[in-house]
Amino acid sequence: MSMGLLVFLLVLVVPVFWAVARFNTFVAARNRLENAFAQIDVQLKRRHDLVPGLVTATQAYLEHERETLAAVTAARQRAVAAQIGTRRKAVSGASLAALETAEGELGGQLGRLLAIVESYPELRADDTVSRLTEELSSTENRIAFARQAFNDQVLTYNTVIELFPASMVATMTGFRRAAMMRATQSRAETAPVPVTL
Repeated sequence: MSMGLLVFLLVLVVPVFWAVARFNTFVAARNRLENAFAQIDVQLKRRHDLVPGLVTATQAYLEHERETLAAVTAARQRAVAAQIGTRRKAVSGASLAALETAEGELGGQLGRLLAIVESYPELRADDTVSRLTEELSSTENRIAFARQAFNDQVLTYNTVIELFPASMVATMTGFRRAAMMRATQSRAETAPVPVTL
């Protein structure tokens, strides 16, 4: 084998192997990112599953608060729809924004309901309501941790696909920058807390 042919093969083969290795790195980073989002998805489903129980448990006490209960139920339905939409479209900036908006609305409505629950001692004392509010609080913490883990994976993924010269391979193979998930600010933070006299 001549030296010229050997050099030619090295010049051709080394970049191809390097590009394949970069591509595999991108795929692994994307898979870790999708797995991190799946953890958020599990916690959101848990949250969505707890809401009907809380509405049912408080319904008997809060007959005069039908609007609040209906708003929580409607917000839950929108959040579930947004969650399903995010699963179908994979993790994209637009689907995450829709999910964040729907979850923020649900959080706000839940915050209002929980503020009302706090103003009724008999509701606070109810075992079912107490257990459900505790589980919701625990789930909110899990969502926050899962969101942070997801954002860490987004940072890793974005860094891997944006570093030069690997960014050229990422662009040619269709890898695009992923969006981070923002913390949804609950509208309950600005909602007035009912006062009982």
